[in-house]
Amino acid sequence: MSAPLIGLSTYAEPARWAAWHAPAALLPTNYIDQVTEAGGVPVLLPPVPVIASALGRLDGLILTGGGDLDPAVYGAEPDPRTSRVHPERDQAELELLAAALAGGLPVLGICRGMQLLNVAHGGTLCQHLGAGHRPEPGTFGSHPVRLDPGSELAAVLRPGTGQDGLTLDVPTAHHQGIARLGDGLVPAAWAQDGTIEAVELAPGPGQRPFLLAVQWHPEASQDRRLVSALVAAAAGGPGRGSPVIGAAEHLHSPA
Repeated sequence: MSAPLIGLSTYAEPARWAAWHAPAALLPTNYIDQVTEAGGVPVLLPPVPVIASALGRLDGLILTGGGDLDPAVYGAEPDPRTSRVHPERDQAELELLAAALAGGLPVLGICRGMQLLNVAHGGTLCQHLGAGHRPEPGTFGSHPVRLDPGSELAAVLRPGTGQDGLTLDVPTAHHQGIARLGDGLVPAAWAQDGTIEAVELAPGPGQRPFLLAVQWHPEASQDRRLVSALVAAAAGGPGRGSPVIGAAEHLHSPA
């Protein structure tokens, strides 16, 4: 079987290279490295309106980190500390997510990707968290998270976590998080202050796709388990091509 094609959403940011300074669709290479090391073929997806049509040719999707979601998407006024808002990226990724769920593709959300998943299911965001989640700009911090022992996330991460098998230190760089949890989602991990650090689909009957999202940044660590699980599902493990049982129905249209 050929290696699975894994779509990765990209940042829409001004960038510099050589003598050039221009708007760019870009992605840190540590995302790409983890996909290739897990046996997948990374496919970068720019934030353009037609990009969701590419999902029919892919086997899995990673919604990556980046700037803040436009609060208008979840019906809120912007906090002064909300920044790097790109409505065109929000729209493109909401359409990517809807297409992935409708097609039964495995999905992994990372940081902004978890927030987008929550908003797509009708949830809201806290636009600024207290200290402990975001270090100095341009760096990653670290803090422990506690896993739900019965979660799918724990099944992926439990070997090699803390002494009780339910805690691990994670790389972190975010200032927003979940406020109201979206429909059809359940928490799978929490920070010490109670902030939800991971979500997955609520238990239900029938076969369900691989769908996990974490607030931390696995691509910034040596822990390959989450990306490897996504690639394995896309390669033919549980989730590839499986029907979506009620998942797409929970998605909400952007405000």
